Amino acid sequence: MTAPLHRIVSGMRPTGALHLGHYFGVLVNWIELQDDYDCFFFVADWHAMTTEYAEPKRIKAFVPELVKDWVAAGLDPKRCTIFQQSSVKTHAELHLILSMMTPLGWLERCPTYKDMKEQLDAKDLNTYGFLGYPVLMASDILIYKPAFVPVGHDQLPHLEFTREIARRFNFLHGEFFPEPQAKLTPESKLPGLDGRKMSKSYGNAIGLCEPLDSVKPKVMSMLTDINRARKSDPGNPDICNLFPYHKLMTGADKCEEIVAGCTNASWGCVDCKKALVASLEQFLGPIHARRAELDANPEMVAALLEDGNRRAREESEKTLHALRHELNFDF
Repeated sequence: MTAPLHRIVSGMRPTGALHLGHYFGVLVNWIELQDDYDCFFFVADWHAMTTEYAEPKRIKAFVPELVKDWVAAGLDPKRCTIFQQSSVKTHAELHLILSMMTPLGWLERCPTYKDMKEQLDAKDLNTYGFLGYPVLMASDILIYKPAFVPVGHDQLPHLEFTREIARRFNFLHGEFFPEPQAKLTPESKLPGLDGRKMSKSYGNAIGLCEPLDSVKPKVMSMLTDINRARKSDPGNPDICNLFPYHKLMTGADKCEEIVAGCTNASWGCVDCKKALVASLEQFLGPIHARRAELDANPEMVAALLEDGNRRAREESEKTLHALRHELNFDF
């Protein structure tokens, strides 16, 4: 008999269209994991509410768009469970239960709490929901009793918070929740068009499903090696903003040609940018084709979400049923 696959849980907030930074930072890893693990990937619309509570209608519109981006990029609803957080009410029930036993000091000391408040200082985030979002995050994870959670190094404190809540519950009520382990994801090496971190708020991103007509002028205006003033000056790919893109999307042989051309000044930056445009067209073409199919058939997205929501409800209800019995709340 084949051993059951280890389970993995991860989610993403529906706050807008995805860009290449999301793809190489998160989605590439998810796509690889779906063949070797029992994966649950969810659209975290309740999490989006913690900062976007004043405009919730925008969140609803982003949910199917995010799912379409995921599937176009390579997530397969036959190989993983894709669902919408707010359609699986067991998340909210576990959040309520765990909030009863989470010390207030833990939330106030959460390492990203003050950072996010400062970054989003235009919003009023002095709310109960924003303070308690780590408990909701812990509930999203623990409800499925996963073995692993894919995270980057910067997200390790969030996962440790979830593990602390699991330990506290187990101390108070006996061993119930396994402590999920971190499955560290490779750091994305893709900068924004201007060399900073790729972000929609910086206006330096290439959208995953952005029309190629608008991608080309972005590439042609990209920052390159600032020390190369003339085409005849030798360049350094290691400090050029274009080369991380080539390493991810251009074949090895072509990359070697680019490195040689840059360092011996037989290639100019415009040549390098034209080669990147060609690589992007080849890379994004299949993604755009799958996205166009989903746009033309919205019932496909609705059906896959309905099926994913059903599977998530069934699995999470198993945990809640056992938990209610443990707490003597199974009336």
